[in-house]
Amino acid sequence: MGTVYESILPEHETFINEQHMFFVGTASTNGHVNISPKGHDVFRILSPNKVAYLDLTGSGNETSAHLIENNRITYMFVSFQGRPSILRLYGNGKVILPSSDEWNEVSGLFDLYAGYRQIIVSEIDIVKTSCGFSVPLYSYEGDRNILMDWASKKGEDSLVQYRKEKNSTSMDGILTPLGKEFINE
Repeated sequence: MGTVYESILPEHETFINEQHMFFVGTASTNGHVNISPKGHDVFRILSPNKVAYLDLTGSGNETSAHLIENNRITYMFVSFQGRPSILRLYGNGKVILPSSDEWNEVSGLFDLYAGYRQIIVSEIDIVKTSCGFSVPLYSYEGDRNILMDWASKKGEDSLVQYRKEKNSTSMDGILTPLGKEFINE
């Protein structure tokens, strides 16, 4: 039932663009696996083998810590409405911080929502589709704006402090790119 491709085909891009949510999976070498749901219009296909997403401030920063340690990443898109399907993108990722030289090249592709903290860019080497026949049907009601409202109310100075406290290391003690930047201030 599953099919493997070397790159993102036009029909894959259409499917990805129809989804309101995706999941990001990473793992540290010796620690925990992390799977993180992502919403809003933050995912971009840059080429048939390159994608990026705008990462918003959250309570943890596992993905960026794991990418520093071993750079493996998997994205998963699931159809919760209409025809059942699952699409996974496997590859290697890296973190682009607002202070990096690459930021200006990539950030223009996104609406910079309140609370943005970094962009994850990934080179994709395997695209895999599967049936999704057992995935339940859900109705999309809209995006939650709680995170962006929280970030707007907090303000940039308070967000920087929050990131220092909550986003500098992973739950396994791995220093994140943001954490490294805070050390070098």
